Amino acid sequence: MTTTATRKGPSTSAMIASIAEPDQRTETAPFGHALAAAAEADPRIVGLTADLGKYTDMHIFAKAHPERFFQMGMSEQLLFGAAAGMAETGLVPFASTYSVFAARRAYDFIALDIAEPGLNVNVVGGLPGLTTGYGPSHQATEDMAIFRGLPNLTIVDPCDALDLAQAVPQLAAHEGPTYLRLLRGKVPLVLDEYDYAFELGKAKVLRGGADVVLVSSGLMTMRALQAADALARHKVDVAVVHSPTIKPFDAETVLRELDTPRLAVTLENHTVIGGLFSAVADAAVRRGLGTRIVPIALPDEFLDAGALPTLHDRYGLSKDRIVERVLAELG
Repeated sequence: MTTTATRKGPSTSAMIASIAEPDQRTETAPFGHALAAAAEADPRIVGLTADLGKYTDMHIFAKAHPERFFQMGMSEQLLFGAAAGMAETGLVPFASTYSVFAARRAYDFIALDIAEPGLNVNVVGGLPGLTTGYGPSHQATEDMAIFRGLPNLTIVDPCDALDLAQAVPQLAAHEGPTYLRLLRGKVPLVLDEYDYAFELGKAKVLRGGADVVLVSSGLMTMRALQAADALARHKVDVAVVHSPTIKPFDAETVLRELDTPRLAVTLENHTVIGGLFSAVADAAVRRGLGTRIVPIALPDEFLDAGALPTLHDRYGLSKDRIVERVLAELG
């Protein structure tokens, strides 16, 4: 297919979690290394996983701090129940599993054992959105929609290795529960080119533009920046606003950028229901802003299995599909 002609052929590992382009700068296991480093400075930090240490990069922490690592086996309810108990004693747990297992299997434990008492437990969800080709059993396309309705819970959707590394110590220091949408393995590094620093609860304008404003989160900020460069060749000037914190949502920064005549587009690696688009639209309506907002997101359906480049192109998340959509909206 044309979408994979310039890529190396899809492999099993690519189907699991690879979002990096073949020639892209990457860092390996940025979450695991950041957590290990944070634990050097904060003896309260502990790491737990439900039989997925290698696949959530928690194995890096386990090797650095074996006495502070807990393998809970294939039991997500036990994972988060134990993390809650540790937090009650003053520890700062980071508990990792796949996003689908946290959001679907263990929601009640996260809600009542962690969120309701406001404990400092950091839920780390691997394979968020469409970062696996293994089909609906592993594609957490609705995780933010599930968790946005949970009181007290902070939600972070990082773009790249820099975002992840800078988020970890801030999540550890944050009083209250958090949910981190993890990017694992070889994670792209893009935000260091934009004088960017992660601030919990804050959106950042990465580049200005007179014609279009793209508001994005997660890996879609990387795609938004790529699309902005491509659209410049069509004489379209594109601004990009990165919103890594989905809840609490930085309405002030985002709405200031939307309150203009520019075409407004949101981009997210999540279903169109209940994620970034919903947060932006909610904020705009509450403010009385009449701006039309175009969502680029996953459809409200169970997705296909397959290689990630093919799936991202099929469901509109690839750079080329974003450029086509923006050009079509501009007429």
